[in-house]
Amino acid sequence: MRYIKLNTNESPFPPSEKAQKYASQAASLLQLYPDPQCAELTKKIAQNLGVEYENVLVTNGSDEILNFAFMAFCDKEHPCVFPNITYGFYSVFAEVNSIPYEEIPLRDDFTINVEDYIGINKNIFIANPNAPTGIALALSEIERIVKSNPDNIVVIDEAYVDFGNESAVSLVNKYDNLLVTQTFSKSRSMAGARLGFGVGCRELIADLNTIKYSTNPYNINKMTMAAGIGAMEDEEYTKRNCREIIKTREYTAAELEKMGFTLTKSTTNFLFAKHNKISGSEIYQKLREEGILVRHFDKKEICDYNRITIGTLEDMQILIDTLKKITEGK
Repeated sequence: MRYIKLNTNESPFPPSEKAQKYASQAASLLQLYPDPQCAELTKKIAQNLGVEYENVLVTNGSDEILNFAFMAFCDKEHPCVFPNITYGFYSVFAEVNSIPYEEIPLRDDFTINVEDYIGINKNIFIANPNAPTGIALALSEIERIVKSNPDNIVVIDEAYVDFGNESAVSLVNKYDNLLVTQTFSKSRSMAGARLGFGVGCRELIADLNTIKYSTNPYNINKMTMAAGIGAMEDEEYTKRNCREIIKTREYTAAELEKMGFTLTKSTTNFLFAKHNKISGSEIYQKLREEGILVRHFDKKEICDYNRITIGTLEDMQILIDTLKKITEGK
């Protein structure tokens, strides 16, 4: 059976042709080590974001720079906090690095209560938009959190920022305690390449570079680095794909609501949906039997929901037609 894969938030579109071309060219030089400084790619990212070269660190997926942040800034005397429903690796990184952490409950509507983070005096990790809920905080709310915790690091994980949100990168020169992380996996169609980066003040990035050079100086391979440069030079392709995904997301959301689904307000490349009469696990299983993979969570607060990646319009139409059969008469 060929599955329609709507469970890991990958892009339905291939990498840009320029990214593919550059990666192919780099393959002929794989006998040589890659540039440990990722100089050309770092320069391209900095230019595109409007920051300085020293404000950027390129990593092996955004997971790597998130782990670096836990390693560099957190310990038993510097614990961390993050929402109780969020990206699952935050607790993993904390535990593997023996860091005490607190999970702060979301509101009943799955939104983050900003007041819970004001002046908390602990290092803070927030995915914005959050996952798996898809809900975003406004930039002004992010700034309130950063400003109120001047002696602690605030990490804003922007894996899904390109699907209708405002980035906190604009704040990194204003606050020296802010680290913004992004990835090439979602909007830039490079999940298989494993490429991410962080943006922060010069001193903060220098600290993270110390971790990098102490663990894996050649953390980005030549082909991934080259593909990243190609993607940065083809931003219009990325923006066009994002617009298409947003359009398909809104169409799919409207169709699901007609069938009795309740959805959060997603500004990502996925939807977070529950049916009013059928359990999340039953919908997940019935979709799987029909060859459609979505993501189900066992956590009690969200077990009635499924996270559905936005695929091609054709993929989503098959999903919609299948869900109509599953929910018929309910």
